[in-house]
Amino acid sequence: MRDGGRMHARDILIDGYGRIHEEVHATLDGLGPGELNARPVPDANSVAWLVWHLTRVQDDHVADAFGLDQVWPAQGWEKRFGLDLPRRDTGYGHSAAKAAKVRVDSAGLLTGYYDAVHEQTLGVLRELPAKDLEQVVDERWDPPVTLGVRLVSVLSDDLQHIGQAAYVRGLLRSAAA
Repeated sequence: MRDGGRMHARDILIDGYGRIHEEVHATLDGLGPGELNARPVPDANSVAWLVWHLTRVQDDHVADAFGLDQVWPAQGWEKRFGLDLPRRDTGYGHSAAKAAKVRVDSAGLLTGYYDAVHEQTLGVLRELPAKDLEQVVDERWDPPVTLGVRLVSVLSDDLQHIGQAAYVRGLLRSAAA
C-alpha cells in the first residue's frame, strides 16, 4: 500500500474505516436483543438504531459517490431486517418514534449488514486513485462536496455514532450490574 515509503490518502481512509469496523464488532459483542433494543431514556437511541443508522449512512453515501447499488436492497438486508420504514430510509432526521421502529433479534444481523457494507467500501477504497478524491460528488452544497470530503464526512459520522453506541452499551451494562 505504500509507494516508496509514502502513505496514500486511500490508505488513511482504509485505516479509518477499519477502525469503525473494529468498534462495531466490539460494541455489539455479547449483546442480546434486550440490550440492543433498549433505550436508556424514552427519547434516546438504542444501540441497534445507532449501528443500523451508521451502516445505512455509509451504504447510502458510498454507493452514491461511486455509482454503486446500495448493499441494503441489493443483498437483501432490507428484507432480513423487515423494518416498517421506507426502502431508502437511512435514519436521518428520525423522530424518537421512528427510531423505536429499528429493532433487531440479534447482533449478528447488524454485524452481517455492517460487514457487507464495509466490504463494499473497502473494495472501492482499495482501487481509489488519489486524483479522484478531488472529484465533485454533490453540487447541492457551497462549496460543492468532493469525494474526499464525502468519505471523511461519512467516516466522522460513523465514528461519532459508534462512540454513542458504545456509551449506551456501557450505560446498560452498568445499570444491570
